[in-house]
Amino acid sequence: MKPYKSMLVVAMAAVAGGLVMVNVNAGPEQIRFPQGFETWTRYGDVDRHDSKQYRELYTSAAVVKSVREGKPIPDGTVLVMAIYAAKLDEKGEPAKGADGRFVKDKLSAVTVMEKRAGWGAAVPEEWRNGDWQYASFTPDGKPNEKANTNIKNCFVCHKPHEKQDFVISLAKLSGTFPTSAVALKTGANDVNIAGFKFGPGTVKVAAGQEVTWTNADDSPHQIVVTGKPQQTAVLLKGQSAGIKFDEAGTFGYICSLHPAMKGTVEVAAKVAAK
Repeated sequence: MKPYKSMLVVAMAAVAGGLVMVNVNAGPEQIRFPQGFETWTRYGDVDRHDSKQYRELYTSAAVVKSVREGKPIPDGTVLVMAIYAAKLDEKGEPAKGADGRFVKDKLSAVTVMEKRAGWGAAVPEEWRNGDWQYASFTPDGKPNEKANTNIKNCFVCHKPHEKQDFVISLAKLSGTFPTSAVALKTGANDVNIAGFKFGPGTVKVAAGQEVTWTNADDSPHQIVVTGKPQQTAVLLKGQSAGIKFDEAGTFGYICSLHPAMKGTVEVAAKVAAK
């Protein structure tokens, strides 16, 4: 068992001249399987091209109402992600329905993120996600021990989304997620992100020029240049960001949120003026 899972956090507060001891024991084992989550409010869904999965997002109607009224995500919130394998076509690619979205097949996992006051104190500060904790369950509702042993991965994955209370799907939860398709850009220095792929995979620019990435996926992405202190902010659907390349050379880059996504920027040296 990981140290933080069994850690007993003791908070001390002065009240009426005395001391109140508050014990908080937090970890995946504190989260219960969300029985009947299918009847909760389904606030979003996600096609994952990289893993050939279809995902449904659920929470209580009260949480949806609160967030859409502009309030912070309340303490006690439980967010559920039901992960399904996508049905595959004869080429082994995800089949799509009339709406253009993946068609779900069998349920493969249920993951939960739950927010309780004081829970964050049981998590090392460098990867703490406020007061959120995470747990994974098998389709029959049993704890997924293998996934829960590596639960740090959940904290690390959500850490870049600190500005939105670590909730990757906040735009869908708040009802502000763009529903229309993103117009792909065609400039010589433009790279589109669609279907968890960079297009084009290799872009050629001159030294001193900027490359611009536009995210057309429902999922967020973040560009990080390999071996360089250069990266974009996390890009939500429809957002763009650029990185300027001053040196000649060939530079690889990845999506920090989905490292299997890779691309290349070839930078030609400036031609000296005569």
